[in-house]
Amino acid sequence: MTTEQDLSSAVLRGLKVVVVDYESGNLRSVAKALERAGVCPVVSGDPAELSNADAVVLPGVGAAGSAMKTLHRRGLIDPLRGFIESGKPFLGLCLGLQLLMERAEEGDVACLGVAPGRARRLPSNLKVPHMGWNLVEFTGSHPALREMPPKGYFYFVHSYYVDPEDAGLAVGFTEYGLRFCSVLAKGGLLATQFHPEKSGPLGLKLYRGFARHAAALAGGG
Repeated sequence: MTTEQDLSSAVLRGLKVVVVDYESGNLRSVAKALERAGVCPVVSGDPAELSNADAVVLPGVGAAGSAMKTLHRRGLIDPLRGFIESGKPFLGLCLGLQLLMERAEEGDVACLGVAPGRARRLPSNLKVPHMGWNLVEFTGSHPALREMPPKGYFYFVHSYYVDPEDAGLAVGFTEYGLRFCSVLAKGGLLATQFHPEKSGPLGLKLYRGFARHAAALAGGG
């Protein structure tokens, strides 16, 4: 007898979740975390893979300049913007959050421009990069965050933070020398400055929430 849980698991496994490969690291750990969340991700740098994806994950570590050059070289700029504009579930992680801004202070690089604002360097009086566990306070909502507690500790490794012009896009904050946006949401887009795949049970819960949200929009929830 097929149970509701069996059907839910089958729907998650049937989702096409694309993890974008643009030579900016941590692909394996992100893919493994998504697998633990119940989906079978596709890791690819092929723009065509985005056209029929149910959800897209843009991870990343490193410099905005080199990342944007690779996205341009691989023809991923317009497909990424188009996917986000479609309203389908999109998850940006660390550098994948910063690249959503209009510009990054590091080299004054033009980014994807999905959200007005800048990626700014953490203050010079702080130990940079900001590395380790820190508290995230969730102040807004997104379907993927429904089961998250109001506050929780997540793992960070970054030297820059996002400063969106629209303060309403920030749905989570963290303190490190200043109070900065560590979770951003806009339509189907969700992005975090921390690394959920390195953040234990709460990070896995975020991935599961994202996967279930994608399944619901795909007609399986």
